[in-house]
Amino acid sequence: MAKLRDPTGGCPWDLEQTFRSIAPYTIEEAYEVADAIERGDMEDLKEELGDLLLQVVFHARMAEEDGLFDFDAVAEAIADKMVRRHPHVFAEAVVASAAAQTQSWEAHKAAERAGKARKDGGPASILDGVTVALPALSRALALQRRAARVGFDWPTLEPVLAKIDEELAELRHEIARDGPDDRLEDELGDLFFAVTNLARHLNVDAETALRRANAKFERRFRHIESNLAAQGHGLNEASLDEMEAGWQMAKADED
Repeated sequence: MAKLRDPTGGCPWDLEQTFRSIAPYTIEEAYEVADAIERGDMEDLKEELGDLLLQVVFHARMAEEDGLFDFDAVAEAIADKMVRRHPHVFAEAVVASAAAQTQSWEAHKAAERAGKARKDGGPASILDGVTVALPALSRALALQRRAARVGFDWPTLEPVLAKIDEELAELRHEIARDGPDDRLEDELGDLFFAVTNLARHLNVDAETALRRANAKFERRFRHIESNLAAQGHGLNEASLDEMEAGWQMAKADED
């Protein structure tokens, strides 16, 4: 990477990059790692992990050029953090179970957050550090988990389900009165947030669940296309009833 960023003989594209321009690639590579894991393709996972590592190297090299930190400092910082958050492994602390370790881990994180001054000068919050850059679904889950740690959470499933019913009713109300777009957006967002909370209470990863739903939709829709093609028809020539029949056939095949 140092060679690629060399002003006298490096790659023009690499030389033009900044932290901001590379950030989308970093996010993309992380998702590609997750996709390889979901598909169970270990050879692909090896390659995608390398691509993700390259992103770390890229950012670290740009930081080194600016005199901020280098790759060794990044590795040292995470190693120190792991030691600090695992006193039951690297020191004399005793942890009885995985659940107790999770509580200990979160306590260490909370102490670290409390030790950092907020850049905007505002008071410290348990929600500090839940980055706005996260995908909305992931950030909703992170915010809910943080609040739950201090007891802001329903103890049973019924109120969670009731909240979904409540939010759906409010959305129906806005639709019926042909409310403004911002109100519809607010109510739909509240419904998404409530459903995410249900996933958390069910110990279901919301992102994985939605990815599976996406894959299911794609699989069934491709079945519709194949079925119509076998009959000599294209999608543009098919009625909704014909496409629905193909969808039901796809469902039946899966069952």
